[in-house]
Amino acid sequence: MTLPKLDNDRFTTEAGYLVTTQTPEVCVEVIMKAVVACHDLKYGDYDQVAFRTSPGVQQFRSLPGGRNAPTEKAVTIPCVELSFFLPANETVVTAVLKAIYDAHPYEEPVIFVKESLRTLHISGLDEDNPNRYWNWDEDPWTPEQNRG
Repeated sequence: MTLPKLDNDRFTTEAGYLVTTQTPEVCVEVIMKAVVACHDLKYGDYDQVAFRTSPGVQQFRSLPGGRNAPTEKAVTIPCVELSFFLPANETVVTAVLKAIYDAHPYEEPVIFVKESLRTLHISGLDEDNPNRYWNWDEDPWTPEQNRG
């Protein structure tokens, strides 16, 4: 797949990979710590940028040959999806995926790696935009330390 460059004066683009893994929610912090030890997950003026879904349900059936005993029917486990962007650097991607395998509680972690294009703002543009949280009178969702 060839990703477009989308040349413009509002944002830049970067090719890389969107990594998504499914895990029990209690394991997210351990996985994130392992990932961030390999790569800072920098996104423009921020780092450690990742997204975690609300818990959903993952299902699977254990087959013969794995660590778990085979199961007749599929079982379900409450899980979240954790996703983040990595640059198109094979060394970084391999190190992060190995870190997920090391930190993940499953024998066979569910991990998806998709070629992706991300956008990055051009610093200093659009500072007076009324839609930016810093231009609001009230802002219920931005952490206190980021206001001002």
